[in-house]
Amino acid sequence: MEGVKFIKPTLKHIPKMQRLVHKAVEEGVILPRSDDEVATNIRSYLLAVLEEEVIGFVALHIHTPKLAEIRSLIVAEPYRGSGIGKILVQKAIAEGKNLGVQEVLSLTYNREFFEKLGFVEIEKEKIPEHKIWADCIKCKHFPVCNEVSMIKKV
Repeated sequence: MEGVKFIKPTLKHIPKMQRLVHKAVEEGVILPRSDDEVATNIRSYLLAVLEEEVIGFVALHIHTPKLAEIRSLIVAEPYRGSGIGKILVQKAIAEGKNLGVQEVLSLTYNREFFEKLGFVEIEKEKIPEHKIWADCIKCKHFPVCNEVSMIKKV
């Protein structure tokens, strides 16, 4: 999409990021993250910005020297279907690959989106145990979860 810039955020972006993700958090599609948690992990995020407006973002969370996770992928509703989400994920995967990650995990309600990007479904039992206790327990759907676990070799 013309005019969209993909940038690493600064701490001043946190309020805009929280506003963008608010509805998805309320719906239980994205896990809630406090401002402090976002600040602690600010380097893991990538923003899509159009004329100073944050219209999307993604986080790449490193679990182990071999495994990373795509987290908190969101694109503002008017821009969905424009390819911004795809670019955000591709850039996050490229960053992981540059760091030496071998696989990228995603827990998603949108299987088709990730399949188009080369992810394949895996059993939830193959997710690193610390992921379940550190993040999934915060979810309003835990322990009954309809998310699909997907992984991609990079």
